[in-house]
Amino acid sequence: MTVVTHQRKRIFVRNAAAIAAARVCHAPMTWGDAQALCWVLMPDHWHGLIQLGDNDHLALCVNRFKALIAKAVRCQHGANGHVWQRGFHDHALRREEDMRAIARYIVYNPVRAGLVARVGDYPYWNAVWL
Repeated sequence: MTVVTHQRKRIFVRNAAAIAAARVCHAPMTWGDAQALCWVLMPDHWHGLIQLGDNDHLALCVNRFKALIAKAVRCQHGANGHVWQRGFHDHALRREEDMRAIARYIVYNPVRAGLVARVGDYPYWNAVWL
């Protein structure tokens, strides 16, 4: 799944905003009965691999996630305005797709974007396999 900041603004290049968002990503209440298997917060978007539970559908999980991050960022900066663009992009994994390979691809985004030389040098990501 991918969600993009409003007008691709680099909101999460600021450490305070990125830390506030990362705390939301780690909070169990964010996901309901779903689980974030891996995620990376980039300056202008978020990528994640979400495993849905039995109760909450994807749109509900995404809307809750986006609302909680928007609230956290606004509280941190006293800002009004939009944090996220409307909607999200999703891709359901097929049985033949390797979940860990997809997770590695997701968390490698900061390296591909030239933000860091190694994944471990980037602070805003996580994966359940660690």
